[in-house]
Amino acid sequence: MIATTPSLEKIPVTVITGFLGAGKTTLIRHLMTNSQGRRLAVLVNEFGTLGVDGDILKSCADENCPAENILELANGCICCTVADDFIPTVEKLMALPQRPDHILIETSGLALPKPLLKAFDWPSIRSRITVDGVITVADAEAVAEGRFTPDQEAVEAQRQADESLDHETPLAEVFEDQLSCADIVLLSKADLVDQACLDRARDTIVSLSPRPLPIVPMSDGAIDPQVILGLGAAAEDDLASRPSHHDGEDEHEHEDFDSVVIDLPEISDPETLVAAVRRLAREQQILRVKGYVAVKGKPMRMLLQAVGERVRTQYDRPWGTQLRQTRLVVIAEHDHVDAGTIRAALTDGTTPEK
Repeated sequence: MIATTPSLEKIPVTVITGFLGAGKTTLIRHLMTNSQGRRLAVLVNEFGTLGVDGDILKSCADENCPAENILELANGCICCTVADDFIPTVEKLMALPQRPDHILIETSGLALPKPLLKAFDWPSIRSRITVDGVITVADAEAVAEGRFTPDQEAVEAQRQADESLDHETPLAEVFEDQLSCADIVLLSKADLVDQACLDRARDTIVSLSPRPLPIVPMSDGAIDPQVILGLGAAAEDDLASRPSHHDGEDEHEHEDFDSVVIDLPEISDPETLVAAVRRLAREQQILRVKGYVAVKGKPMRMLLQAVGERVRTQYDRPWGTQLRQTRLVVIAEHDHVDAGTIRAALTDGTTPEK
């Protein structure tokens, strides 16, 4: 008989990180429906006050991951609220009547994973939980286009022409830190790009990663759970090999980003709303829009999710007793969040005639 060590009795945790809209929630939905007999628990952290991702996941709850096993932390980045929010929430998951076999943590798109990994050394949980692995989900097309990999020479040339330009954008730092902590990188939406684009994305990630990493293409969040669960990385004990731009800092802030929730009445034309969201991304540099839309004459609510100018919509379920109201959370860099401008752009031509 093989002896069981205390470390094997720890609940494994997979931290799923990645930039805004990369496909983290879609991946978790796939893992929930393909748990391979594991009893899962999920912790979702969102930047902003509208819990869209948690609501999506709860709609997929089943016997292996019931709704009570899905907890949310909203309006606060998980890596900034370790003592007040993260530790108590993890303790709730560990205290569930039926102990989970595996915990999935979806970080916000702005979270730095390293402070989160350090939290697993917290006295109340370190003997009962371990980081099985850190999975970074990266949008293949965005990475291939170099959105998070500034050319140092080009930036320096621009800097000479415009002193207000930084050497490195906040988005690039977040992305690089997420790569630095990863055990595996999943290139999402691989079905939307060609092989040349995938190759460029791989090359970019290799150039940014401090150590060799497996890089796996993924479409619609579908991947064999055996590839990313059960890694046994014990990442909390391997921090030295996971460098961060913020090493040596006691804390960090996310003042470069902001969010606003826009409440609207029923709309008459979803296509007009989609066009408005795309225009916002193009003209106001909005990073992310997500939420629920009440469409006049439709009994089901419409889920809207946008990353830049890429917008996806689907009718997910009937409104039931829920108030029929359009609610969208809009995320952008701090200087680009103006609630009045955003509201005007989203209401232009979308509300039904009285």
